[in-house]
Amino acid sequence: MCRWLAYSGEPVTLDDLLYKPANSLVLQSLHSRMGAEPTNGDGFGVGWYDGHAPEPGIFRSTEPAWSDPNLRELARHVRSGTVFAHVRATSGSAVQVTNCHPFRHDGWLFMHNGAVDRFPELKRDLQLEVDPSLFADIAGTTDSETVFHLALTFGLTDDPPAALAAAIGLVERTGHGHGVDFPFQGTVAVTDGQRMWALRYSSEGRSRTLFRNADVSVLRQHYPDHPALRSLSDDTRLIVSEPLGELRGAWLEVPEASCLVVDGGAEQILPFVPRT
Repeated sequence: MCRWLAYSGEPVTLDDLLYKPANSLVLQSLHSRMGAEPTNGDGFGVGWYDGHAPEPGIFRSTEPAWSDPNLRELARHVRSGTVFAHVRATSGSAVQVTNCHPFRHDGWLFMHNGAVDRFPELKRDLQLEVDPSLFADIAGTTDSETVFHLALTFGLTDDPPAALAAAIGLVERTGHGHGVDFPFQGTVAVTDGQRMWALRYSSEGRSRTLFRNADVSVLRQHYPDHPALRSLSDDTRLIVSEPLGELRGAWLEVPEASCLVVDGGAEQILPFVPRT
C-alpha cells in the first residue's frame, strides 16, 4: 500500500530523513522490503513545522519519490524538528496531488497506510457524517482523507485517540452494514507539531507493519562509534512503516491494536479499541 515516517527531535534536514538512511523512505518508494507492494511510486508528500507560520508546510507530488529532482533539492535545505513523510501506492483512487499524503488541516497533519475495504460503496454514508463546516475541505477522493475528516468531526484537535476510535468505529459499523467483513486496515499518524500519535489497527487483527526507534541514549552506549547515533539527540523519536537500517536493537515493533503517543522525548503505548 504505502510507506511513511514520522520524526520528532532536534531539527534535521529532510535529506537526513528521506535519503541518507540505508533503507531510506525514498529507497522504500522503489524497493520496499515489508510493504504490501515493493513499489510505492504513485506520488509522495512531506510535511514539516518550522515555526515561521501557524500551519505546517507541505510539498506533495504525483511523481515517484525516487526520481523527483524538486524533492531532492528541497530536502537539502529544509530543516525541521517535526516531519511527516509518505510515499504512496494507490489502492484504487486516482493518482493526483490532492490524494497524496500527508493531509493538512490548520496546524494538524495526518497520514495513513492501509485502506477502507470497498470504500466506493461506503463513501456516501461515511462522508454524510462529516461535519458540514469541514466537508468542503475534502479535496481528494481517498478513503484516508475521509477518515481524517471524520476524526476532525469527532474532536481530533481535542483528543486524537478518542476521535480516531470514533472515526474507525464508524467505518467498521458502516462496513458491516454493507456486508464488509474487515472494513479497516492500516497504520495512521497525526500531529499538531508538538505531539505525535501513531495508530496500528485493522479489523482483521493483521495490521500493516509499524516500528519505533529504541531509546537513543541506550543505543549510543551499545554502539559508541556509530556515526548516525552521534548526530541524534536523546529525545529523537522516529515512527516508521519499516526500519530505516539494520542496526540490531534499534527498532521496536509497535503492538497490534495500539496507539503510540509521543510528547517530546517521552512516549506511551495505549491500547486502541474503536468506539462501537
